Amino acid sequence: MLISFIVLYLLVSIGIGLYASTRVRNTADYAVAGRSLPMAVVIATTFATWFGSETVLGVSGQFVKEGLHGVIEDPFGAGMCLILVGLFFAYRLYQKNLITIGDYYRLRFGRTIEVLCSAIIIFSYLGWVGAQVTALGLVFNLLTHGVVSVTTGMVLGTLIVLVYTLFGGMWSVAMTDFVQMIVITIGLVLIAWFAADMAGGAGKVIEYAASERKFQLFPTSGLLKDWLFFFAAAITMMLGSIPQQDVFQRVMSSKNVKVATRGPVIGGMLYIVFALVPMFVVTSAVFVMPEKTLALLGDDPQKVLPTLVLEHMPLALQIAFFGALLSAIMSTASATLLAPSTSFVENILRNLRPGMSDATTLKAMRISVFVFTMCVLVYSITMEGSSIYELVSGAYQVPLVGAFVPLVFGLYWKRATSQGALLAISMGIGVWLLFVASPVLSEAFPQQLAGLLAALVGMVGGSLAPQFLPDHKDHVHHYKGSVAPDSTPDVVLAPKS
Repeated sequence: MLISFIVLYLLVSIGIGLYASTRVRNTADYAVAGRSLPMAVVIATTFATWFGSETVLGVSGQFVKEGLHGVIEDPFGAGMCLILVGLFFAYRLYQKNLITIGDYYRLRFGRTIEVLCSAIIIFSYLGWVGAQVTALGLVFNLLTHGVVSVTTGMVLGTLIVLVYTLFGGMWSVAMTDFVQMIVITIGLVLIAWFAADMAGGAGKVIEYAASERKFQLFPTSGLLKDWLFFFAAAITMMLGSIPQQDVFQRVMSSKNVKVATRGPVIGGMLYIVFALVPMFVVTSAVFVMPEKTLALLGDDPQKVLPTLVLEHMPLALQIAFFGALLSAIMSTASATLLAPSTSFVENILRNLRPGMSDATTLKAMRISVFVFTMCVLVYSITMEGSSIYELVSGAYQVPLVGAFVPLVFGLYWKRATSQGALLAISMGIGVWLLFVASPVLSEAFPQQLAGLLAALVGMVGGSLAPQFLPDHKDHVHHYKGSVAPDSTPDVVLAPKS
């Protein structure tokens, strides 16, 4: 019965996505939903994209093991990312009317920086999408009690998400996200209510978590090293997620600048609040099934929550939970399959094949979605057994050290130059790789923080030093329109569709 309901839900999701695909007529529709999404949909798609497998399975398991201190990256860092995007980035980026965030790098710094930053952003999605595919395999394996292997579940789940993302693009992602957000919130609230009742009351669960110091967020040792690693973990997703195409797509898909700025802020706050619900439910499991919870925490903490639901909750709540879980995974997977694919076509393929028509570009985006999906599937199968939480958190170190500094300085520092951006990317990635390759260095100082500091030095030093590369003002590229007739050559007026 449970499997029948889940299959029905999956078919409905595919149907919604395919219906949304009828709205796709050009690349603007496919990539940014024609810049027409209302506030409610932008909030929903922002929230649903962030609320993925790592939030339900990864974060909850990590919380029971290490408390709030162990989940500073996600949900706190991830939620703050969306809030920062709405407060400091959405307004400036929305007015440029672009398709991808890579377009901004081209307009501000030139094609070399565009290609480099786009490649960094695309690469970073492997870990994030891989986490969703891994979770899909785990869910199908649990639902069928091992009849469907994790690998087969990965393939099956990936194909389901691929169908509606391939045809509908951002329109399908947005409409399915809206429905999936409703399922997520209702399903998790019902599960938490029932879990609290089984555990003897919410107060008992919270009191236990407090007694076990699970609410300890900041380092207690007072050592500088501990604070440095804590700070580095906090900024990994908080800042590393900002120069990402999926975030940019939600900003650019908004119907006006008010929606573009407020939607991510509200979505980010909702994300942080609702991410606490799976943590509460897993903590309840300590009372409901103490021996099994202890065993699972030692084996695979990601299985605590689904095991609690399958073995101790009625069918209706099992349906609600797995509907919410699949919604969380599919909403994130669809968004993160679309984002790197559109970036590849717009910012790499169009440089290799200039003059592509809109119809050709749209076809290339769909082919790119398919190819990237297959690459992610192979990567996920290869990485089977890896922690979902680690796959996600590790994915954001690359854009943090490579793409974040050029974006911020390009928007807020008029003296930033192409030479500075190139040095920021080179030094940020170079120092980060040096620390990654050296266990001694990475244990002494956070690798992502070292890379970020090196990128800052490269940007400031390269921009203020004598120019050996042409300045961005000398090679502004037109994009589907003309440069605005004012003193800011990086602003472009482009038709909406």
